[in-house]
Amino acid sequence: MKNNFIQCTLKDIASIEKGSIISGPFGSNISSKFFQESGVPVIRGNNLSNSCIKFIDNGFAYLTEEKANELNAYAIKDDLLFTAAGTIGQVGIIEKNTKFEKYVISNKQLRVRLNIEKINPLYAYYWFSSPWMVKDIVNKNTGSTVPLINLGIIKSLEIKLPKERITQDKIAAVLSALDSKIELNNRINTELEAMAKTLYDYWFVQFEFPDKDGKPYKTSGGKMVWNEELKRDIPDCWHNGTASNMFHFNPSLFLPKNKIASYIDMNSLPLVGFMTKKPERKIFNGGVKFQNGDVSIARITPCLENGKTGLVTLLEEDEVGFGSTEFIIIRGKGRALSGFAAYLGRSDSFRQFAISNMTGTSGRKRIDAKVLETYSLAIPSETILDLFEFTVESFFKQMTNNSKESEDLTQLRDWLLPMLMNGQVMVN
Repeated sequence: MKNNFIQCTLKDIASIEKGSIISGPFGSNISSKFFQESGVPVIRGNNLSNSCIKFIDNGFAYLTEEKANELNAYAIKDDLLFTAAGTIGQVGIIEKNTKFEKYVISNKQLRVRLNIEKINPLYAYYWFSSPWMVKDIVNKNTGSTVPLINLGIIKSLEIKLPKERITQDKIAAVLSALDSKIELNNRINTELEAMAKTLYDYWFVQFEFPDKDGKPYKTSGGKMVWNEELKRDIPDCWHNGTASNMFHFNPSLFLPKNKIASYIDMNSLPLVGFMTKKPERKIFNGGVKFQNGDVSIARITPCLENGKTGLVTLLEEDEVGFGSTEFIIIRGKGRALSGFAAYLGRSDSFRQFAISNMTGTSGRKRIDAKVLETYSLAIPSETILDLFEFTVESFFKQMTNNSKESEDLTQLRDWLLPMLMNGQVMVN
């Protein structure tokens, strides 16, 4: 089986054209002062990842066509991208379905244009983004304070290559099919999250929840009343209160010490959306406790400011899990309020209230759960709350199912990848 593979370097499979492997332009030539609202997109660190996402095609700054031509540091479809400074080990590939025909790489990126007669670009991406190659790249760090790699290191990276191009194509197709399904699940979840947020804003911010005739309350002439405590008009059937009237904060649950249980760390909470990563299994020796349907919010800087918030859905039925002591857990009082709590936790007003009331020394500021309990809000009628939860319940169930499936597919991909690359498993 070994005879079916050859060992070579990245330089060996690069395009024969001049400048096939380049670094980004000098920093001052691509600083933010040149950025525009539109034009040629600039690839930066937020566009690369160590996950299944091959290339994050959004969040760009832009340059004018003239400035981009001056820099002459383009990346096009099938090019490989490596982070050169900072989070080294990040790898990306510009696929055929990206939004733009060309991009400019930043001063912290390296670009490799491949010889597609020698190698399938997706095969190269999967090899260089594999755990063993990421580790190899990280170990080649040449920086003292900031991790760095250079063109010489990139050119010398080794790759094991099937002699037959069709074998490369088959391996890339299998791995890419798994990734495509994971990415599709992620896109569906993003759409479902956006739909639920639109509904939350429409009902509880704009007060356009359905009236008794099913019409939008406020625009259909629903009575609004000035509330002195909130200093605003609210629907006549609502009243002012605090978060403590609707939610338990860090509710009590029992989990015996030294028991192996599901654990979610800070890294598991998303910056956007609500689906957490799959829990680990650890011995419980302390930490906040939670169950499915609870909402977890980071209480420490910078995680709170960055928006780390998650809805717990991946535990077994009736299971009690635990997590970081830097979490605050929110649960509805007397009724399930998972959807409302999730979107309240992500709302600008709630988050700004939390941030402005943090205490502690610089870099270690925290918000206390007792303070969050005092957050003032207009409390909807029970009928509207129940209707909202019923409406978004199917959204969150679908998001949970997609997240579970993606976790399984990720494990399958990571299990297959080394065996495919080493010839232990063949694709018929």
